[in-house]
Amino acid sequence: MTVRLMTSAAAALLVLAAPATARDQINIVGSSTVFPFSTTVAERFGKSTEFKTPIVESTGSGGGLKLFCAGVGVDTPDITNASRRIKPSEVALCAENGVTDIVEAMIGFDGIVFANSIASAQIELTLRDIFLALAKDVPTIDGTTQPNPYVTWDQINPDLPSVRIEVLGPPPTSGTRDAFAELAMEGGCKSFDWVRALKTSDKPVYKSLCHTIREDGAYIEAGENDNLIVQKLKANKDAFGIFGYSFLEQNGDLVQGALINGVAPEFDDIADGNYPIARSLYFYVKKAHVGVVPGIRAFLSEFISEDAWGEDGYLADKGLIPLGQGAQENWADRITGLKLLEM
Repeated sequence: MTVRLMTSAAAALLVLAAPATARDQINIVGSSTVFPFSTTVAERFGKSTEFKTPIVESTGSGGGLKLFCAGVGVDTPDITNASRRIKPSEVALCAENGVTDIVEAMIGFDGIVFANSIASAQIELTLRDIFLALAKDVPTIDGTTQPNPYVTWDQINPDLPSVRIEVLGPPPTSGTRDAFAELAMEGGCKSFDWVRALKTSDKPVYKSLCHTIREDGAYIEAGENDNLIVQKLKANKDAFGIFGYSFLEQNGDLVQGALINGVAPEFDDIADGNYPIARSLYFYVKKAHVGVVPGIRAFLSEFISEDAWGEDGYLADKGLIPLGQGAQENWADRITGLKLLEM
C-alpha cells in the first residue's frame, strides 16, 4: 500500500495547532543500533550549519515507532530510527493518529553480533546452537516440544565450553530483538524438519515456537543500552551479549564476535550477505513536520552526503555497512524527494 499524502496546508495546521510554542530543534527517537550513527550525523550537522544540534534518544525501534505514530505536532518526534522495517500494524497505528505521510529511508546494513569477552576463547556457533540455547521450548525428535532443559553450552554441543548459558540481550521493544528472533532463532528452529513443515501447516504455532525466548534466567534483558552490555561482558568472561556490529567495531579491545555458521561478523561478509545474522537499517521522517520544524531537509542532506554514508564516509568509521552504489543513489533520490512509504 502507499501512505497517502495530506495536503501541505492541512499538515501544517495540524502541526501548528498542537503546542502553543513552535519547536526549533529536530527531535529523533528510536533504535539503539542506529543511535550512534544518527548522533554522529546530528553532531556534525549542529557544528556545520546554523541549525541547533538535533536531540537524539535511544528508545528502541518499537518504542520509537510508538512515539512517532502518536500523532502530528511538535510535541511528537520528527524522525524515528529503526533496525528493522516498519510493520504494517505500525503504519496502521500512525494512520489512526493522523500520521499519514511517512518518508522511509534505508541507510545501510548491520550485523547482529553474538559476542563475548576477549579474555575468553572465541567460539563458533550454528544457528541451531543459538536456538537451542535460548528458546523457551525446544523440539524433540518425536515431533513434540519440551521446556528448554539446557543449562550449559556443552549440553547442546560437546564442542562448546562447559559453562552456564548466560546471554545478555535486548528487550522486546528493540528492533535488534525482532531481527535476532527472525534471523537467528528462526534460522535455527527450522533446522528441525518437522518444525519447518509447521510454517505451512500452522504458522502461528511455528512462529511462537521459533521466536519465543526463554524466561528462566539464561537470557537477561539488558535494556536499550548496548554499551552497558559490552561493559557487563568485560566483567563476566563467561557471558555472551547480543548487539549490533557497530558496537563490536567500537569495542574490539574488549569483546569479540562468535563465528556463526563458520562466518565471522566482519564488514565485507555482512555487506556481501554471507554473515547469516544481518539486517537493513532505516529511519522514518514525518513529512508534515518538514518546513515546520527547522532544519529537517538539511539534516537529511547531511545524512545522505558522501562524506557521511559513503563507502569511505564517517559513518563507515562508526561501523555502518554502506549500501551499494546503485541502491544508495536510489535511496538518496527517494529521501531528497521526500517520497512516501510504500508497503
